[in-house]
Amino acid sequence: MSSDEQSQHIANLISSYKQGFSLPGEFYSDELLYRAEMQRIWRKGWLFAGHSCEIPAPGDYFTLNVDGDSLIILRDDDKRINAFWNVCRHRGTELCDQGSGHLGRIVCPYHQWTYGRDGSLLSCRGMQEDLDKGDLGLLFAQVRTTAGLIFVSLAEEPLDFQQADELIETMARPQGLEQAKVAKAVEYEVAANWKLVWENNRECYHCNVNHPQYIKANFDHYNTDDTSPRVQAQIDAAVARSEEKCAAAGLAISHRESGMTVFPNAQRNGWFSANRTPLVEGFVSESMDGRQVAPLMGDYTDPGVGTLRMRTVPNLWNHSSCDHAVSTRLLPAGPKRTRVRVTWLVDAAAVEGRDYQLEDIMPFWQLTSEQDWALCERAQRGVSSSRYVPGPLSTYKEYNVAGFVQWYLNQMTSDYRSEQRETAD
Repeated sequence: MSSDEQSQHIANLISSYKQGFSLPGEFYSDELLYRAEMQRIWRKGWLFAGHSCEIPAPGDYFTLNVDGDSLIILRDDDKRINAFWNVCRHRGTELCDQGSGHLGRIVCPYHQWTYGRDGSLLSCRGMQEDLDKGDLGLLFAQVRTTAGLIFVSLAEEPLDFQQADELIETMARPQGLEQAKVAKAVEYEVAANWKLVWENNRECYHCNVNHPQYIKANFDHYNTDDTSPRVQAQIDAAVARSEEKCAAAGLAISHRESGMTVFPNAQRNGWFSANRTPLVEGFVSESMDGRQVAPLMGDYTDPGVGTLRMRTVPNLWNHSSCDHAVSTRLLPAGPKRTRVRVTWLVDAAAVEGRDYQLEDIMPFWQLTSEQDWALCERAQRGVSSSRYVPGPLSTYKEYNVAGFVQWYLNQMTSDYRSEQRETAD
């Protein structure tokens, strides 16, 4: 199939979408569409890579792998965080094949070209003497760090990051993620397309039956169709309690209604969002019984500050309680597979076994996550059926699914239009 035929194939799939309905099945399995998504979304926007506390010392690193591209996220001797393409400048060999570790220098295992922590080429034995090593340092990728979250972009000219930086910095700074440590990280490979995983995250229509732990702590599962006066009174009381605590800490509750906050905003192509949300009475943490299960994080002096929630498409959501934070990172692994990493963080000074127990901080989000992965895999099997027909989305409960779909289509079609203009020129 020629490039023009491929572009037309993708355009035909996109034009087949009926607004207000779920996506056609090909969107979750078509190889050409998946390849286009990698170019138009995953290699264009900002991707959450990890937390700065994961690499606290010079030489600490972790790798990030996105559809065949690999980056080394490394803290250098000046304590800056850099992102290097994981490719030797000699003959392209992958430099680091471990997920994380510590490096004195970066040495290519093939011919021992050696690079400093700043990416400069230090030695290349066996090469001609007049070789200009200054032009052969590691290639940098774009990287931004805000409030302890590391974002990278595979694009040469990435999207503007300033507004995202300002919002995340303002909302997340009190959480103290820069002064945190990883208590536990769990890797999953979910047999579902990455969009199904996002669609699942963007609605709580399924929560009452499938998330018995989550609904005890949160009001998300209520919407305008089932928020009774009694429930609204509970929400108002929770907001009032949290606002009193938050005001004393210089914080603010920014989501006061039932249901989920609106995200993504398809009209503005917004790819980032953050808000502070109250918890149900009796809960100060997203733990199994609602009690505080680890020392307070960051600037918090009282546990009653609700939850900080952050989301960036295409690959991050984070729920941060007063005492621990949980980040979920998605990476595509093919049209029908998604790699997921769920990371639990606590204050850096907290000691496991003395100040917190993993069996106390993990179950709430481990159960919720694994319940979702099972649902996503069942959804993938269903939309892969020859008898699947897109169904209508609930305007009460799936408004964020509709928003995500529109955001996705905007990314795919805007880039397609620019490709067409470039071809015409």
